[in-house]
Amino acid sequence: MGNHTTPFDETMTQQTYTVAENWGAQINFMIPLDKKGLERCRTMAARQEEKMRLDYELVRVLKCAELQKKGFMLIPESRVYSMCSDVIPIASYKKAEEKAKADLLPPQPPKKWWNKINPLK
Repeated sequence: MGNHTTPFDETMTQQTYTVAENWGAQINFMIPLDKKGLERCRTMAARQEEKMRLDYELVRVLKCAELQKKGFMLIPESRVYSMCSDVIPIASYKKAEEKAKADLLPPQPPKKWWNKINPLK
């Protein structure tokens, strides 16, 4: 805030040597009177942040899948390789899952060839 005036007449010539200067400052404090409003604002901000994070992840996965569908990939040495490293086709995932399950199963016992010969068993 400020004011700097010099008296002039209609022809813009200075009539006196007085200069009036008035300067000031303003300080404003805001104190919330309702804590429920503050809590509601924080809740809305957290929800907005979650929505933005979800949007980012969905767009990232979508673009990575589009790259893979077109036959492209990111170079493993690049700084952004890790962005698409967790996006794989469902068929590849199921194949790896079945292989992992097969590795966890105990090996099949050897077939007993003598059971075929002995008709009593």
